[in-house]
Amino acid sequence: MGEEFYCILKLVSGEEVISLIAIDENDGDPIIIAQSPLTMKMVHGGNGSYIKVKPWMDLTEDEIFFIRPDKVITMTETRDPKLIDIYTDYINNDELDIYKPAGKVKVSKDMGYVSTVNDARDMLEKLYKEDIETKDKPDI
Repeated sequence: MGEEFYCILKLVSGEEVISLIAIDENDGDPIIIAQSPLTMKMVHGGNGSYIKVKPWMDLTEDEIFFIRPDKVITMTETRDPKLIDIYTDYINNDELDIYKPAGKVKVSKDMGYVSTVNDARDMLEKLYKEDIETKDKPDI
């Protein structure tokens, strides 16, 4: 078995897979051995670009997969530390430390919160009544 390295594979199915791989050439017919392969996809949204990561095969507990070279369009070794970190973090952790908003934000005065609806209504009614009272009085 050959040396292990991080590699991105483009498969004939169109999938792009990143994995720690080795190539076994002992029997004369080479086979690619992929350890915990993941699919990575760039997602572009309103808040920026993200990398969507998920297991290559969702419904299995296996970590080692054998891929025939005729199922691979191209493969390239990656030395990008960001991609390798994403891969190793995903493999080593069940849950990544990704920002997930809880959906509720406590409003503060820094966000423009001044009063409750009832307090604001009372204040506006008081201003309106004062304005009407001053208009009814003649100017002397």
